[in-house]
Amino acid sequence: MGYSYSQRYFEQKFKTEGLSDNQYLLFELKDISELPILLAKHPDMRGFNVTIPFKQTIIPFLGELSPEAAAIGAVNVVRVGQGSHLVGYNTDALGFEVSLEGLELPGRALVLGTGGAAAAVAHVLRQKDIQYVRVSRAGIDGSLTYEQITEAVAHDCMFWINCTPVGTLGFPDQLLPLPYHVLTEKHFLYDLVYNPEETPFLREGVMRGARTQNGLRMLQLQAEAAWHIWNSLEK
Repeated sequence: MGYSYSQRYFEQKFKTEGLSDNQYLLFELKDISELPILLAKHPDMRGFNVTIPFKQTIIPFLGELSPEAAAIGAVNVVRVGQGSHLVGYNTDALGFEVSLEGLELPGRALVLGTGGAAAAVAHVLRQKDIQYVRVSRAGIDGSLTYEQITEAVAHDCMFWINCTPVGTLGFPDQLLPLPYHVLTEKHFLYDLVYNPEETPFLREGVMRGARTQNGLRMLQLQAEAAWHIWNSLEK
C-alpha cells in the first residue's frame, strides 16, 4: 500500500547495516489473484509482506502455514522457498504482544475490525486471558456493530484496539463511530495505525486523559521478525 512505512524502515535498515544488495519494493495488487503473475515477474524474490485487504485471502495461494498463522487464520509475511514454495507466517501477533510488554492492561477489550490484523490481536488477547468484544460495521461473525456499543459496553471494555485502516493518512473515514465521551483516564486506546502518529482515534483518548499508543512499535517488531524469517536457513 502507498502509505506503508515498511519500505522506509527496510531501506534505512539496509543503509545502516550495509546491506546494499537488498531491496524492499512496494507492489499494489488490485486482486490477490494477481499474485502468481507478480511472483513470475520477480523470480529472485526472497519473501514479502502482506497487508490489508489480503491477509486472509492469500492463504489459498500458499503451500504451507506456520502453526501460529494457521491458528490465527491470517498471514502478513510470506517466505519464498525453493521451487517458489510459499510459506505463510504471522508476525503481527508477535509485534502486538511484545509492544504490550511492561504495560498495565485494563480489563476487557474492544477489538475494532474483523480482518487479518484483528485476528492476530484477538489471538494475543486469548493467550493473555483477556476477554474481548469484536466490533465491525456489519456485525459479521458474531461481532457487535458500532451502533451496539452502548455506554455500558464502553465502560466495561477499557482497552480499545483499532485494527482497521480508519484514521490512516488519506483514508476517507477519519473516525470510527464510538461513544468517545465515556472515555476516562482508566481507558487505554491502542491504534495499529502509525501514520499519522496521533490518529483521530487516539486524539479522542488524549483529550479525555486516556493512555494511548500507536502501531509504530508493533510495526518495527513485526518487521524485524519478518527479516529473520526471510533470512532463515530453512528453505
